[in-house]
Amino acid sequence: MATSPDLVQIDLAPRRPAPKPDWLRARAPMGDNYHDLKKLARSLNLHTVCESAQCPNIGECWHHRTATFMMLGNLCTRRCGFCAVPKGRPDPIDFDEPRRVAEAVAALGLKFAVITSVNRDDDIIGGARAFVMVIDEIRRQAPGCQVEVLIPDFQGNEEAIRLVVNARPEILNHNTESVPRLYRVVRSGARYERTLRLLQLAKEINPATVTKSGVMVGLGEEMHELLQVYRDLASVGVNVLTIGQYLRPSKDHLPIARYYTPDEFAFMKREALAMGFRHVESGPLVRSSYHAHEQANSQAAAAPPPGVRVVM
Repeated sequence: MATSPDLVQIDLAPRRPAPKPDWLRARAPMGDNYHDLKKLARSLNLHTVCESAQCPNIGECWHHRTATFMMLGNLCTRRCGFCAVPKGRPDPIDFDEPRRVAEAVAALGLKFAVITSVNRDDDIIGGARAFVMVIDEIRRQAPGCQVEVLIPDFQGNEEAIRLVVNARPEILNHNTESVPRLYRVVRSGARYERTLRLLQLAKEINPATVTKSGVMVGLGEEMHELLQVYRDLASVGVNVLTIGQYLRPSKDHLPIARYYTPDEFAFMKREALAMGFRHVESGPLVRSSYHAHEQANSQAAAAPPPGVRVVM
């Protein structure tokens, strides 16, 4: 039976998985800092995307007492084909959570914090309010700490986007993830045009906003499609771009079409920088908040002082 070229078929037949290339080896989680940060998150009833999304950099980042806090619970209302975050019907939004996140940031003595969340399509404005609250709470409990927020698309709701932008985070991040042709299977419920519009609207609301977006590779896209995505993001004024290899969380997720080489990541970085991005992080293990401090340091409006520790 013929299949549409727009669809990605998940291979259900058992087969021996191809070995990962040497350049995809990550440090295993271990050490006192790893256990201390895990204990802190548990004591405050907080989630980290490092654990929920099975980030390959958890060993490196947690060794340096760095983590991305994930708000609005640990159940996402969407079923994206690439994501390891659990899906389901979430509990009502816990509006005390922003205070506890800020408490953790203050306890760690952080100077730059990255906060993300699951999608909460059941309460879009409530989700946006929680981001505003966590920005305010971090500034109250940890004065001088700068904030990057990695936000969902809020279904394109302009009121929600405006609420977050007007809270003036130092960096506003929303991931593009993939090329338009693959959006239906990669980003359930999302729209490519909606993503571009969100990033464009953030600049219209406050031109000083530093915007950022990330893309995964290895899901079946072509290089020319990726380069067009980078052009589209540059055209709406995105300042920071991250590019990383997709890694399949389980057999129930989308298969890896291929592994990109370090040379290909270097090529994409050169091409993207030529398009006008201020900073590009491109590599096999790069994730949205990987080396966030270096990205922030490249932004005049969001550069923390030297020697800071960063929540990633």
